[in-house]
Parts: sequence; structure tokens; C-alpha cells
Amino acid sequence: MHAFRLVAPHTTDLRRIAQPEAGPGEVLVRVGAAGACHSDLHIIDAPDALGMPMPLTLGHENAGWVETLGSGVTGFERGEAVAIYGIVGCGRCVACLAGRDNECRNTAPGGIGLSRDGGMAEYVAVPARQLVPIGDLDVAQAAPLTDAGLTPYHAIALTRRSLRPSSTCVVIGVGGLGHMAVQILSATTAARIIAVDVRPEALDLARQMGAQHTVPSGSDAVPAIRDLVGPPPGGADVVLDFVGAQATLDLARAVVTTGGDIAIVGLAGGSLAVGFGAVPFETRVVVPFWGTRAELVEVIALARAGRIRAHVDRFPLGDAKLAYDRLRAGQLNGRAVVIPNDAVA
Repeated sequence: MHAFRLVAPHTTDLRRIAQPEAGPGEVLVRVGAAGACHSDLHIIDAPDALGMPMPLTLGHENAGWVETLGSGVTGFERGEAVAIYGIVGCGRCVACLAGRDNECRNTAPGGIGLSRDGGMAEYVAVPARQLVPIGDLDVAQAAPLTDAGLTPYHAIALTRRSLRPSSTCVVIGVGGLGHMAVQILSATTAARIIAVDVRPEALDLARQMGAQHTVPSGSDAVPAIRDLVGPPPGGADVVLDFVGAQATLDLARAVVTTGGDIAIVGLAGGSLAVGFGAVPFETRVVVPFWGTRAELVEVIALARAGRIRAHVDRFPLGDAKLAYDRLRAGQLNGRAVVIPNDAVA
């Protein structure tokens, strides 16, 4: 089969490799779609620093159809449509036993397309517990929901204490995750949404997805947001930063209200000082990581009900590198989704 693989730092290639088999407790999935995530760029650029094995088939946002069941697996049928929960925890620590694999206490963050081969291939073998049935949901929609949908859903869950009907939420970065956050906020809260991005087309998308206000990022962003939320000590009840650069974290600190919440989701390398005078009193800062399997079930339910929908650009497997090049260049408006079975002959 064909697979898009990380073969060395900064080096990816479409390779022909042996088709995997479902081991005990595993399921072989015929991949229908695999999302290209910005965090994959960090893996491509510095796999050694992140402890990633090589060669590695990329792709941690996946959906497809059950092909074969490994020994001991029941409850699934061949051809059943499924999404794949990407995190593989130890299964033994108190967090994993509570269903919070994203907080595993015994293993570094790992899973499908991270510490073992992912879904940018025609087939992928995964532990059966990773599968979430998706019914009649399009696999190209389901795949990005496993991270681009799940991660903002989890961030919103962590800040829900402040998302009252009278609240304002600032969403910084309307890319693959941010455009889903706007929809999830619209579907599950009555909060007013202010979207911030450098790209006019991203702000247009945010308005289409339910944002009441849009603000171009830059030196005028703080006063523009302050015109909407008022002066300190008031401000935005929640700030969701899907960029994580120094400039965006400084923006978050400058507009959050006393007693508000800041969620740092993006991986752009900024830092936020926390202490007296650094952020307003009673501010809670959280660093969400992915989400839980139970939350993924809820995200899938929202999508099946028509309440959220990923904006996707589709690429055949043979163009996976092009998808990542466009992602790196900021030329995507939503999420790139690779379709393995539209691959090279």
C-alpha cells in the first residue's frame, strides 16, 4: 500500500510499504480521510526533540471503515464507518482509567500518527478502543473532528464556567481549530464571539460560522476589542488562543477580564507570565491538550445533528506534501484533508 511517511527530520515521502495487520485487540481500518494538522509540522521539523520514531506514517486525524478485526475484538462489523481517537495512553494510570487519556501520567503524548503509524495511508491498524462509530457522517468530515473539532471542544469545556449567556469569548486564530471553535461556541453557548485573525478570508469564514464581531490582528486589535468589551477591570470572559505566539498571548492578557479564563491551545512558542500584575486577578490559565474519547462522541453527535461542519480542502494522498506545504504557508482556509484512496495508481 502507499503511505505518506516522515523518513528523516524535514523529510517526507510517499512510500510503498506492507499493509499492516490487525493484532490482538486491534482493528484494521481502511482509511477514508486523514487530516493534516499544524502540529504535524512540528513533528516533521523536530522529530528527535519530540521523541518520535522514524520512519513514521503521519496522520493523527483519521476516519474510515472497519476492514478486519484482530483476535478478541467484538462489537464492530466489516464496513462500519468509524472515527479514530488519536491518543493512546497507558490504560493503567488514574487519568486513563477515568477516560482522560489526554492526561496520561505514565507516557509522553503519543498515539496514532505520533508514536505509531498513522492514517495517511490506505490502511491503519489501531487498538479497538480507539474507534468511535460515526453512522452516516462523511468520513472527510469526521476525520478533522478527531482533533480540529475535539481540541477546541475540550478547551471550551475547560472554560465553560465563564461562558454564560452574558459572556464574551475572543477566538484568536480562525484556522483549522479556530473555525471549529466558533461553530462549537455558537452551537453550545449563548456567548458573544469576537474572532481575530490576520487574514481577511479567515475573518469572512468566522462570520459565516457564527462570530458576531471580527477584528484584524495587529497593533489595533487591543483597542478594537476594548471598544467592544469595555475598559479594565472588565473585558472578555474567555480568550481562546489557537495561535500561541507571543503577540497573541500578549493580546489575550490585554483583553481578558478580571476573573476570566485564558486557554492556550496554539503551539507557536509564545509564553504567558502568570503572577500579580501579569494577568488580572482571579484569571485562570489553562493549557488544553486534545480531549477525551467521551468528548469525541459528543463532537461527532454535534456534526451528525448538523450543528458543526469542518471546512475542508481535499487532497489525494499523492498530494499530501502539497497539503502540508500550503498549511505551512498559511494558504488554507479551514482544514486540509488527505483522501488516501484517491491516491496514486
